[in-house]
Amino acid sequence: MSQFVITELSKEYGSHKAVNAVNFNIPSGRCTALLGPNGAGKTTTLHMLTGITKPSSGSVVMIDKTDKKHQGDLRRWIGFMPQSPSFHHWMTGKEWLQLMAQLTGSSKRQARIAADEWLEIVGLEDAGQRSIGGYSGGMKQRLGLAQAMIAQPELLVLDEPVSALDPIGRREVMALLQSLKRRTTILFSTHVLHDAEDLCDELIILKQGSILMQGQWDTLRKQSIDPLFSIEVEQHPTALLWLQQLGELPFVKAAEIRFTRAELTVRDYDEARDYLLRQMYEQQIPLVRFEAGVNTLEQLFLKAVGS
Repeated sequence: MSQFVITELSKEYGSHKAVNAVNFNIPSGRCTALLGPNGAGKTTTLHMLTGITKPSSGSVVMIDKTDKKHQGDLRRWIGFMPQSPSFHHWMTGKEWLQLMAQLTGSSKRQARIAADEWLEIVGLEDAGQRSIGGYSGGMKQRLGLAQAMIAQPELLVLDEPVSALDPIGRREVMALLQSLKRRTTILFSTHVLHDAEDLCDELIILKQGSILMQGQWDTLRKQSIDPLFSIEVEQHPTALLWLQQLGELPFVKAAEIRFTRAELTVRDYDEARDYLLRQMYEQQIPLVRFEAGVNTLEQLFLKAVGS
């Protein structure tokens, strides 16, 4: 797989800067979520990456497996699915995918093979001979994903892939995206933060055309908000004494201790977790409850955008 490097990418409409000199990498074999409130510049950024919109300035470079750099028209290496993909509804699913494959340069025979393969992958093999006009919303989204993947792109770009779907269709498409992570690099924008939390490895948060935060999701989650540990022990003298001493630990920022319970705000999640678990085991603390607070993407997002 290849990686994509975006440098000083900007888009201006008159005096309005929709995207303002953003810099980020899309790591090979990873899933990156592009997040932000309405008007943040997400769709404009995706359109510049996919060649739909010409940037005002900046560059998009693909670095392939041999470390060769490609710049300019990168559409041959990118698959794109907009929020609401369009089809000729009188065509069957298989006819549509064959047409898309041929438009990317496949022979008729290659197009038939690719269409059958992707209909099976996206779970539409039984519907491939039916007219697209009779497909449900979830089926159309899965067909759109098959269309975006038909040329085996190095990068799959998705703009709000599940926002218009009902819960069943959304679940089907999210399951499919999980499987596609093994085949290609993915960049997608979404307002459904829970989906991004489940699917993504990397985060980019935009606001008013600029990047507020980016990096690996696990790292950002641990760094952005102080982790919280909740501990409850039995009414045993040794356990109660141990609990009272937790507030003196160097990695504890704040402690609220009430008889058999303690709420600890800590500086370092990993250090705190490892120490507490080791101490409870070594001192045989009679534990009732131990919870390690994990920051959600919604918390991180709201903090970043200032809501």
